[in-house]
Amino acid sequence: MLWKTLTYAGWGRVKQATGPVARPERLTSLADAQEDNAGPAIGNCRSYGDACLNSKGSAINMTRLDRVKSFDPDTGILHVEAGMRVGEIARLYAPFGWLPAVMPGTGFATVGGCIANDVHGKNHHGAGTFGNHVTEITLASGNTTRVITPQDDSDLFKATVGGLGQTGVIASAKLQLLACKGDVMTVTERRIDGFNEFIVALDASQATYTVGWIDATAKGDALGRGILEEGETGYGLMPEKKKSKSVPFNAPRFALSSPVVKMFNNAYFKRVPESGRTSVKPIQDFFFPLDRIHDWNKLYGKRGFMQFQCVVPPSQLDALQRMLEKIAHSGLASPLAVIKRMGSGRAGMMSFPMEGYTLAVDFRASAKAYKLIAELEGMTANAGGRVYLAKDATLEAKHVPTMYPELDSFAEIANASDPKGTLETDLTRRLRIRSAS
Repeated sequence: MLWKTLTYAGWGRVKQATGPVARPERLTSLADAQEDNAGPAIGNCRSYGDACLNSKGSAINMTRLDRVKSFDPDTGILHVEAGMRVGEIARLYAPFGWLPAVMPGTGFATVGGCIANDVHGKNHHGAGTFGNHVTEITLASGNTTRVITPQDDSDLFKATVGGLGQTGVIASAKLQLLACKGDVMTVTERRIDGFNEFIVALDASQATYTVGWIDATAKGDALGRGILEEGETGYGLMPEKKKSKSVPFNAPRFALSSPVVKMFNNAYFKRVPESGRTSVKPIQDFFFPLDRIHDWNKLYGKRGFMQFQCVVPPSQLDALQRMLEKIAHSGLASPLAVIKRMGSGRAGMMSFPMEGYTLAVDFRASAKAYKLIAELEGMTANAGGRVYLAKDATLEAKHVPTMYPELDSFAEIANASDPKGTLETDLTRRLRIRSAS
């Protein structure tokens, strides 16, 4: 197996690792790689922090293991290798009436990564997480493979889904796709004037897909103002496809300065008429709006960025509002801030979602941003909420046991599945996730 010493980073680019990386193209070469130099599996490195990094060893890049093994057009059961991108599944099967049941905010996420992080999407309130629609997982360990299902291997399955790749290398999976009405989205956008109005609108929405953009610079009566997007799949004339753009270099610091972000957010808020509007979009534009801007992470400059994403229970809306106030007064927020209503669906012991509301805000990397995020993480813990590990680069290990109450059970299964700790990543070591038991 060919190994190359590479330096690679998470999408936020605040952390990186250097080490040998293999990129197998067949299950046989995957087995060879595991025998040669066992290490955790990685995909397109779209997790933001250090979940995809292993600075103390090797890594196995799964992106060439991206084939469709089988598809049943009557049931929507799709069997794919772990390196298949979720956006590619949508592109291939939406014209035939099928979509991945749950899609994260980027189509570049691999199926293996979606399972390992049990990702959620704009329909979590109704559909739960990605893992809720996985019917079978094939785990590879050297020359042996093991097929697990939620019925026959309940504990191992729950430890694998959302388990950050710690129970074995996910080689392939069977997914139950969701029947869709067509290959375009009908999207309704409307302005929301403040935080309380946003919560009411999210709770009242009957749409299949719902997401809110928040102006994280707004204060006072405008705190929490934003735009609510509601979407449904449908049939219609395909809008003209927009050309992809790219960010060729690291943006200068002033590009996301507080005055610039305020001006941008004000213009973005007003782009939607007061009466609202409805439009038809390609599926990819609704689910993966930033994918058309290649290397958009360079907009934050060479030091990169961090995202704070939390979820808090419905009873802790005051805590979420205080977080928004702290963010707005910090002057550190970027234009990327999202709020969603979450249901109770989660498929794994370490899955992020819980019933409540999730807030995600990006910050350019700086000492002030690190301090602010630490405060927000403490507020989340005190509110009985969780921080999303797929986006995390800063969380303190002391918060993990309270945020993830099944940590002990997970650690026991992960350590039994990988007794030598060869699948550990920088994130699992930083947060002492497998030291719990």
